[in-house]
Parts: sequence; C-alpha cells; structure tokens
Amino acid sequence: MSAVYPLAERGTRATVVEIGDVEIGGRELVLIAGPCSVESEEQLRAAALAARAAGALVLRGGAFKPRTSPYAFQGLGKEGLALLRAVGDEVGLPVVTEALEPRQVPLVAEYADAIQIGSRNMHVAPLLRAAGASGRPVLLKRGMSATLEEFLMSAEYILSEGNYDVILCERGVRTFSDFSRNTLDLAIVPAVKKISHLPILVDPSHGTGSREKVAPLSRASAAVGADGLMIEVHHAPNTALSDGPQSITPEMFAELVRDLKQIAPVIGRSL
Repeated sequence: MSAVYPLAERGTRATVVEIGDVEIGGRELVLIAGPCSVESEEQLRAAALAARAAGALVLRGGAFKPRTSPYAFQGLGKEGLALLRAVGDEVGLPVVTEALEPRQVPLVAEYADAIQIGSRNMHVAPLLRAAGASGRPVLLKRGMSATLEEFLMSAEYILSEGNYDVILCERGVRTFSDFSRNTLDLAIVPAVKKISHLPILVDPSHGTGSREKVAPLSRASAAVGADGLMIEVHHAPNTALSDGPQSITPEMFAELVRDLKQIAPVIGRSL
C-alpha cells in the first residue's frame, strides 16, 4: 500500500460514484453539460433542455464563480443554487456546482447532488475536508500546475473524511502553449486508471478555451478512457457572462454526442 495516498491507490477495485441516479466509473460514458454560470432561469432552462435532449445525464452550472478579475461576474450565489435545483428537477437531471470556501459547502450541499472543487482550490485543505464531510459526492478538478501525485493527494483529503464518492477531473494545465487557454493533459487519464480506483472525467472546455477545439478533444478524451466529459453549453455563447469563447452551442453539443455514440462501442462504452 502506498504511504502517500493509501485511500486513492487502486488496489483491486474500481470505484463507481453515483450523482443522483447516474453512475460514473461504470460502462457508460457520462456527459455533464450546462452553462459556465447560472445567469437567469431562461438561460439555464434553455441549456438544460438542450443538454438533456442530446444525451447529457448531469447538469452543470456555477452559482459561485471564482474569476480572475474582481470586477467580473461572480455568479448569482444562493439564487443561482435555487435556480439550478429547480431547473434540474424540472428537466430530470441531477446537478453539480462549485463551492469556493468551507462555509459555502453546507449551502451547496443543500441544493446540489454533487459538489465541485475547482482548479484554483485543489490545494485548499479546509475546503477539501469540508466537502469530504458533506455527505455529497465530490468532483475534484486538477490544479492548473498540479502533478499527478499532488492531484491524488488532494483527493486523499476528501477520502480521509470517510467520503469515497470522489470523481477526478482533468481540465488542462498551464504550459508555454499560445494557441489554447490550457494544455489538456490526456495522458493523465490512463495514468490515473493504472494507479487509482477513482473515476476520471475530462473538461475540454477549460482545457482548450476555444469552442472549436471542444469536439475534437472530447472525442480524444473518450478514446483514451475517460469515464465522462464535462462540457460548457450555452444557447448564446457570444453574450455569456463567463467563458463564452469556450462554450459550445446546443447544436454543436448534439453533433458532438452523435460522434461520441460512434466512438463509445469501439472502446467498450455505451452512451
């Protein structure tokens, strides 16, 4: 047993995590889709209906947004959580959203089926512990400069609270690349599969920062063994309050799902 991350180490098991009634880590390639930020009821409903119609099984949307600029849209807070819950129930999708600090965890857990820990907060131990103690599944995004060992050590904080429902998510790392927002490190997917029992998703939206790159990197993510994808979908991305350039339209998402349905059987998955 590893002395570094004994709870995250693979051993002989492969964990399947349930978000609502959706299993992540099993045979099905799970799609999580929705807007970067919850902006309004109409905007969220449009994205949710499009995502569900195309084949998404989980709705994403940010109520609390960590932004580089303090003057940028920071999310609707509790109002956004309430909208996310209401629309998720209306369209029949479980929901995942981010908590930024330990004191937000109980509130987010009240509304969401799973709690996301974002890239910027992967190293914040009090937040990891609070999420671990919440009783909700936790979706942990890789830090933009984190090694694989550091990524799994962050997961270990959550696991050490007795919460084994942890889903990892690769979302790109910072490199010298000047043609994408981040460099999507798809090699981490088979690496995680070899040494850990935790399921792993890929976020090609943040990984590329460009809607034209989302589809090809999604297809590649499925091919290397990701358990699912987390994709930003917006009905009018050019007017989105956050991450518009990397958000794809409902039509683009539907086309992507059609492609993934062709790939899934080849790699032993269903969609």
